[in-house]
Amino acid sequence: MASLFFLFLLLLLPLVVLLLLLAVIVRPRPVRIPLKGRHVLVSGGSSGIGFALARRAAAEGARVSILARDPDRLRDARDAIRRDTGVDAAALTADVRDPAAVGRALEAVGPVDVLVCNHGVFVPQELERQSLEEVRFMVEVNLMGTFHLIKAALPAMKQRGKETGLPASIAIMSSQAGQVGVYGYTAYSATKFGLRGLAEALQHEVIMDNIHVTLIFPPDTDTPGLAEELKRRPEITNVIAASSGGMKADDVAQKALNGIKSAQFVVPCNFEGTMLSIATAGLSPQRSYLMAFNEVLGASLMRFVGLCFQWNWFSAIEKWHAEKKRK
Repeated sequence: MASLFFLFLLLLLPLVVLLLLLAVIVRPRPVRIPLKGRHVLVSGGSSGIGFALARRAAAEGARVSILARDPDRLRDARDAIRRDTGVDAAALTADVRDPAAVGRALEAVGPVDVLVCNHGVFVPQELERQSLEEVRFMVEVNLMGTFHLIKAALPAMKQRGKETGLPASIAIMSSQAGQVGVYGYTAYSATKFGLRGLAEALQHEVIMDNIHVTLIFPPDTDTPGLAEELKRRPEITNVIAASSGGMKADDVAQKALNGIKSAQFVVPCNFEGTMLSIATAGLSPQRSYLMAFNEVLGASLMRFVGLCFQWNWFSAIEKWHAEKKRK
């Protein structure tokens, strides 16, 4: 019995040492982002995840601004937020591709405490068949639009932080297609992978200003954008995408807002997303020593699981092409 107990301690000791080491070295350190009474600006806030995020932030006592291109949908979203929460949200009409328009919109509403870059477009198609105009459109909205928002918001956000002493947040809505490339998502995945590099480097640049970056990775989400996407998505893409379950916009918004408030760098939204986050953790920042513990121990297993997924996807592609040839 004593030998078994000694063996148990021998096996447990390295794990305890690892946990203690991670508790010391994980960076940035944990922090909470308060929302009540603070200014939350959400791009793409007139529908889908952005609208759900804005409404939840308003319900928690935040002052909310929503930004989008369509003034009619913005007005409807603003009215719905007022009806549901009693908060009068500011509605800002601007195209994120236009840095001057974005700058004017942010100047009109004043300093932002929590910036949520939620805008995005997706036109699915194989790269060979897709026009460069559509590729450029996705790059300009998804990637350059995020640069435009952050650059417009950052100076006043830093100054506001100095005055209040409170932590601020920049949240970026990516996609599970920003963690793994999938058939039919070539251009879209490139824009979403780019957001990860932006977020990792930006966190280094703004950490001493008490600004904390959050990167959110939702799966297929029941939004007006998904409905349009499904009309054009290649058949094989639907087969591959089915390996990760879809979610409702409100559920994604709740996960995202919880991640923003706890200043998580990476926010997965479902079980498959958590597996992807562990598999792709790499050199990303990590505030939680417990999550870091899971990443260190789970990396090898998740690599094996990832190889199984790739085997399944390539098998599906081969089968689909074989069936096309028979027809």
